[in-house]
Amino acid sequence: MIQFVKQLTNDQSRRLKAYERRVARINGLEATMKALSDDEMRTYTETLKARLLDGKKVDDIAEEGFALVREASVRVLGMRHYDVQLIGGFALLEGNISEMPTGEGKTLVAALPSYVKALEGKGVHVITVNDYLARRDAEQIGKIHDFLGLTVGLNVPDIEADEKRSAYQADITYGVGTEFGFDYLRDNLVHKPEERVQRPFHFAIVDEVDSILIDEAKTPLIIAQKDRSHIRLKQLAQQIISEFGETDYEVDLESRSATFTEEGIIKIEELFAIDNLFSASHQVLYHYLVQALRANVLFELDVDYIVREDKIELIDLFTGRIMEGRSLSEGLHQALEAKEGVTITEENKTTAEITIQHYFRMYPLVGGMTGTAQTSRQEFLKTYNMDVVQVPTNRERQRVDHPDRIFMTTEQKYAAVTEKVAELHATGRPVLIGTTSIAQSEAISKHLKKKRIEHDVLNAKTVAQEADIIADAGQFGKVTIATNMAGRGTDITLDAKAKEADGLFVVGTERHESKRVDNQLRGRSGRQGDPGATEFFVSLEDEIVKRYAAQKLERIEKKLKPSATGEVSSKDAIEIIEYAQTTIEGLGVSIRDYLFKLDDVLNEQRNIIYTIRNQAVNADADAITKNVLGMMRLALENSIDMHVSDELVPEEWPIDELKEDLRYLTMQEPTWANDIADTRELKDALNDWMETIIATTASRLEQDDIVLFAKESLLRAVDMKWTDHLTTMSGLKEGIGLRSYGQEDPSRQFGKEGLEIFEQTYINIARDVTTELCQLDRYFAEMAEEEV
Repeated sequence: MIQFVKQLTNDQSRRLKAYERRVARINGLEATMKALSDDEMRTYTETLKARLLDGKKVDDIAEEGFALVREASVRVLGMRHYDVQLIGGFALLEGNISEMPTGEGKTLVAALPSYVKALEGKGVHVITVNDYLARRDAEQIGKIHDFLGLTVGLNVPDIEADEKRSAYQADITYGVGTEFGFDYLRDNLVHKPEERVQRPFHFAIVDEVDSILIDEAKTPLIIAQKDRSHIRLKQLAQQIISEFGETDYEVDLESRSATFTEEGIIKIEELFAIDNLFSASHQVLYHYLVQALRANVLFELDVDYIVREDKIELIDLFTGRIMEGRSLSEGLHQALEAKEGVTITEENKTTAEITIQHYFRMYPLVGGMTGTAQTSRQEFLKTYNMDVVQVPTNRERQRVDHPDRIFMTTEQKYAAVTEKVAELHATGRPVLIGTTSIAQSEAISKHLKKKRIEHDVLNAKTVAQEADIIADAGQFGKVTIATNMAGRGTDITLDAKAKEADGLFVVGTERHESKRVDNQLRGRSGRQGDPGATEFFVSLEDEIVKRYAAQKLERIEKKLKPSATGEVSSKDAIEIIEYAQTTIEGLGVSIRDYLFKLDDVLNEQRNIIYTIRNQAVNADADAITKNVLGMMRLALENSIDMHVSDELVPEEWPIDELKEDLRYLTMQEPTWANDIADTRELKDALNDWMETIIATTASRLEQDDIVLFAKESLLRAVDMKWTDHLTTMSGLKEGIGLRSYGQEDPSRQFGKEGLEIFEQTYINIARDVTTELCQLDRYFAEMAEEEV
């Protein structure tokens, strides 16, 4: 370990020295850039583009490009890049992560590599965690790009396709990470090339890269179509579960799972007068009862979701924001609707999905920025081949991070927070109180109201006031309560009196599942050398302790010696909190690695399907012909393999069933000699018959209208069977984890069984295509009748 740390330190040192030499050369260009007129700066952009077209590489013109952007920033925004920001820009340009403490101006850093890479004319995506930041950055940093003659686009949810297409055609496109992924999926559902919005991937800069590529990586991006909803059954399931007692089910908080006990199963079977709840005939009933149980015991109102305008809206636990347009699949969202008594919507059936990991791995180059990446360095290297570069700070940090204060109960913790805030408020020092949920922010608010301390509350319910609340949060005497919405990317500016009062004091009210999120909250204070302080107030009743350290707490609880206010200062208590957080972080890494391995299987399948689909959408006649003729041959040969085998003598073969299936596929009567000895002879005997059918189709595919017919047949079959395939694979993924109990590697089993399922899916696509293409005679006959 010591050797590894030394090597890491040496690598960082060598890399930083190389960057510093480049920064020195940029500084040497500053006078030259200052001497240029505004028009000459724009002309310089065209000169750099021309040099790239002449064979120069991006790295060859990077220093001039950075110098040009720095001067443009001074003229447009009145902001000059610090040397350390130039260093951060080079790290991004190489496809690495610039780890820069909060307040070091990461947004301005992104202007450097985004400009240089955009000169290649292939598009640059600058990705943020939410709409608010995307719009802010596009408007602010976009002014630099615009000044230098580049175009800027904005990609956020709920804009028209034409607007999206225009945004993607821009030199630099700002937007929300998930929306880029959804656009990719939507582009693979279109029927015409002109309906696509994206162009080929080139370069992405991901702001708050650990949030997007790590924290969000457990949840795949899913596009779904509406499916019928068993409304009465869902309502009945909710009614039954609402009357269950704690002995009827078991909850594993660590894995967030819930199952029925034997007592609960017996109760259900008696209620419905059935013998076996797990029989195939009761599969739907069991599914909805399980989802109702999960909705009631694993999901909490104002923590995991809110109810607004007769709708369930999900909350991102890492950002505290509403996940616009997102819903839970497999009927779980509808179970929440039944629980809360709102209108039950139709279920979602997945038509396309991709994980964050596999989406961003499609970019040839990705750079990232954050203040908190080093703890996840190995995961970034393994999953994305991105290294972490720790960029020096421009000014020495003045913030004071106090040790945690730990209390026995939640109420004692809230009381201590209230006293602390009252004490700080009396001096006029601005206070930001960070909470992990809406419910917690509202609980703290009630305590402050009792003390008559005026304050603002920022959470998913008050998002409309976000800009105003953040703008005021650094003012003298201001108290602000906020969920994680006030974490990443939030700049809280202090007024003069607030600085004199020792700056912003951040109060954390609970440790998050990730230390990085806690550090982001701390980072709202002490930005760019400002004074500030942070202190976390936690309790042994906090959710993170209940879920990940309950047994450990039980063993040492009697040894704890709380004060009159419930505060505990023993080393054991500190270790409990640290243990809980370390455990969940380790579990998170394991879960992401496991899900990544599972999706590797689906990703290979998705690439095959999307390649075939895109060839059809592009009306690539040669590819369409090759694909459909290959599918016809596969479907016919598979039909033979399904019905006959050498394990039986020919007299025992179900010949009538084989003939019926071949007639169904081809609309023609199959013929062969009766003296067949084995399957090889049967295939040889049928070969001429099959080749005649395929050759006839091939000759017809020389006509444009038949190619169009084949294209539509192929798209219909692919879309229908791929949707069914995703549903099947989802079921396999849910159950495969249990295989570990049988000493089997779940990911390996998933790969093996997933391949078998995909092979059958591909055969099903081939069969559908074959039946449609073999009905061309009927198609021609109908055309002839119309002409007559």
